[in-house]
Amino acid sequence: MKVTIKNIKSENYKNNINLYNNFIKFLQKQFPLKEDIVVNFVGERVGKMTTGNRRSNSEINVLTKKRIHRDILRTLAHEWVHEYQDKILKMKKGPNIGGKNEDMANAESGSIMKKFEKTYPKYEEKMYE
Repeated sequence: MKVTIKNIKSENYKNNINLYNNFIKFLQKQFPLKEDIVVNFVGERVGKMTTGNRRSNSEINVLTKKRIHRDILRTLAHEWVHEYQDKILKMKKGPNIGGKNEDMANAESGSIMKKFEKTYPKYEEKMYE
């Protein structure tokens, strides 16, 4: 499984490559994907996305503009869990509000953030920049 990272006009990613790469490795251990995936860190919204979205071709977009790292990474974790739900668990997509998939992605992404911060205390201050 290969993760391709694209930086699309995102200063956040360009200036914090180690943090983002370590987080992606951590995600892969928590929710291992079997197929290749593309993660786009974007400086501007793409289409109707709010803070992130996942496309059916195993591509995740994460908005970075005017957001702290903790929020950016939580969005990435949320969309990664959706990818895991689709490709590994074979869950059918449900409602965006109050659906089983959405509730699980919200809960798991919060849990992932706490585990990551405990595993990598060196990033504690960086997470709030």
